[in-house]
Amino acid sequence: MKHHFEAFIDDLKQTHGRNLSSVILYGSAAAGDFVPFSSDYNILIALHKIGPADLRNAHACVREWVRMGHPVPVYFTVSELQNAADVFPIEFHQMSTARKVLYGPDVLAELNISDKFLRLQAEYELRSKLIQLRRQYIPASTTVDGLKALMADSLPSFAALFRAVLIVEGLQPPATKREIVALTCQKVGIDGLPFEKIFNIRENNFTEKLDEKGANALFGDYMEQIESVINTVDLLGK
Repeated sequence: MKHHFEAFIDDLKQTHGRNLSSVILYGSAAAGDFVPFSSDYNILIALHKIGPADLRNAHACVREWVRMGHPVPVYFTVSELQNAADVFPIEFHQMSTARKVLYGPDVLAELNISDKFLRLQAEYELRSKLIQLRRQYIPASTTVDGLKALMADSLPSFAALFRAVLIVEGLQPPATKREIVALTCQKVGIDGLPFEKIFNIRENNFTEKLDEKGANALFGDYMEQIESVINTVDLLGK
């Protein structure tokens, strides 16, 4: 991906000029647990100022980046990064823990992340993701491939939220998703096997024969363990 990053950064420099401060890769690609054709290249672009014209001018280079299959980058001003750290603690913990500076200064290095609202955000995000997972299960429940895709695609989001749960519990989260989930299961006292199976499905290392009944059973176990994590987080706020 090096040449893709270099070409994208050249486009950003031409687009934003001296207004461009930093370009930072964060998430799984920076943490070391990137899964080809499944994981995303998450990019943070920091500008000194952001107005409608700056975003409009970014259309061409971002369109090309998205055309290659990558998500739209996240845009922040340098000052917003510090001011918003208390509102989005989960996201900024993830960015600051696993990142690679592609251009400019490391604007996340001195980030002061407040955990005042971390437990509340973690519970809110977990409950929201669980509700979404239940809705998606209804159409996916009739085929093995649909269920496997749903579980594999949803697990990274829950792993990111489990990172926040560990921080709330006073623990230093590991870097990779597998390690985060394993430590969460150990701390909360839940069964980690469903997650391990889904990680293997996601990474195409799953050797067990899975029929429709087995896939639905695995999903049920998966959802049950997530609910247990949510209950634990809820009790921490009481």
